[in-house]
Amino acid sequence: MWPLYAAGFTTAFGAHGVAASLGGDAAGAVTSLLVLGWLLALYDGAEVVLKPVFGTLADRIGARPVLLGGLVAFAAASALYAVAGSPGWLWAARLGQGAAASAFSPSASALVARLNPAARHGRAFGGYGFYKSVGYTSGPLLGGVLVWAGGLRLLFAVLAVLGAAVAVWAAIAVPAVPPLPKARQTVLDLARRLAEPAFLVPTSALAAATAALSVGVGFLPVSGRAAGLGTVATGVAVSVLAACAAVVQPRAGRALDEGRLTAGTGMTAGLLLTAAGLGCAMLPGLAGVLSAAVLIGVGTGLITPLGFAALAASTPRERLGQTMGAAELGRELGDAGGPLLVAAVASPTTLTHGFAALGALLALAAAVALARRRPASDA
Repeated sequence: MWPLYAAGFTTAFGAHGVAASLGGDAAGAVTSLLVLGWLLALYDGAEVVLKPVFGTLADRIGARPVLLGGLVAFAAASALYAVAGSPGWLWAARLGQGAAASAFSPSASALVARLNPAARHGRAFGGYGFYKSVGYTSGPLLGGVLVWAGGLRLLFAVLAVLGAAVAVWAAIAVPAVPPLPKARQTVLDLARRLAEPAFLVPTSALAAATAALSVGVGFLPVSGRAAGLGTVATGVAVSVLAACAAVVQPRAGRALDEGRLTAGTGMTAGLLLTAAGLGCAMLPGLAGVLSAAVLIGVGTGLITPLGFAALAASTPRERLGQTMGAAELGRELGDAGGPLLVAAVASPTTLTHGFAALGALLALAAAVALARRRPASDA
């Protein structure tokens, strides 16, 4: 499992480490906010388009070769800019990193499910989510240190070494998991399966969690600065959010495996806590920012491992790659959609209204989940 956790860390560290450092690029590659926006969109755009494709490929030829190929491609794309160093190659390198992450991220999720019995899926996905959270948290900090020490090319060189090292480790330690025989599936069959509540409910919860996490990381510092807080205080708040999400995930997974928590109950509680956190973000001052960070972190930390475990439990094992790829697409849409919604509402009004809009959506999702579960409980 450790190489899979390392793969999760790699994709998260690569995404946030570079993204947080591009704005201060001293190599002349980022010449305007528009250029910065397109460079940031390259990575996420590649993931949105390609994750379902590589997830399906993992089911067809096996998740392990797709994992290894993605890690090698990530190392190669990173090395491209580390060696070439010209602004034009940065675009190719960033696109290559996103495409490569689209391959090894859903493959790693599928292998987490395939290599663990159903009774340990909670723990497995909790650990996987923990190390991804560590990557998201440490990426901006370590990336900034590397860029300060040797420029953007040093950061890409470190990512190349990291990707290659994890690829070698996975090749040695991850066992071969042959693809399982599967019945022929038409596009209509796929659409029916992805429209079932067993897929839509956890995927929607994962998308909501990612949306709230992205909004918390991006907009809580803005809210803090508007309240007169310094950069240290707002930075601490974002770190608290990420730390809470990282700490809660393994514990939520363990509670699921031990029968102390069900996936449905945990995801609903996570949505309510996250909505409450967005409500706290509307309060002025440090108390509002910190309470929002804690509640959003705990709520998203509950949802993430339980959502993936629920998907693994409801998916035929021969279709795990396809399902994880489609679920990752849902998360990417949440990652982009959450900040866009808050910004769209806040632009003509205030940031408080933006937080309220997203919080209301999450509370509504929790209410729908409770309403769906109540008839089953009455029966």
